Amino acid sequence: MALVLDASTMIAFLLADETSPVAEEAMRVAEAEGAVAPVIWWYEIRNALVVSQRRRRLSKSEADTLLEAIVRLRIEIDRDTPETIVHLARKRAITIYDAAYLELALRREHLLATLDADLARAATAEGVGIVGALR
Repeated sequence: MALVLDASTMIAFLLADETSPVAEEAMRVAEAEGAVAPVIWWYEIRNALVVSQRRRRLSKSEADTLLEAIVRLRIEIDRDTPETIVHLARKRAITIYDAAYLELALRREHLLATLDADLARAATAEGVGIVGALR
């Protein structure tokens, strides 16, 4: 089954100083089954790399290499923005950003890969499977 990949999981996979068995498992599933992310993911990942460069966690060259690697992964970007995202954010007391991941997992009936505890709890409450049975 394909999965919805959130930014926290992708960043943990990309940055050498952040290790996560859940991120490793998510990337194995993504390579084998495919992955999708809401459009906000594109911005979140790139922002995290720029901020990491600014904070000297990465050089410009390292950040550029990671950006190229992300493109090669061929994560599908879902551009739908259903109004149910607002409903989920209110219902589960999560951010609109997190609700975008949850809505996508619900709509596509995919697993969710996240390291965010609030999002994992909301997903579990909605019956969405979590990669690595996080919480």
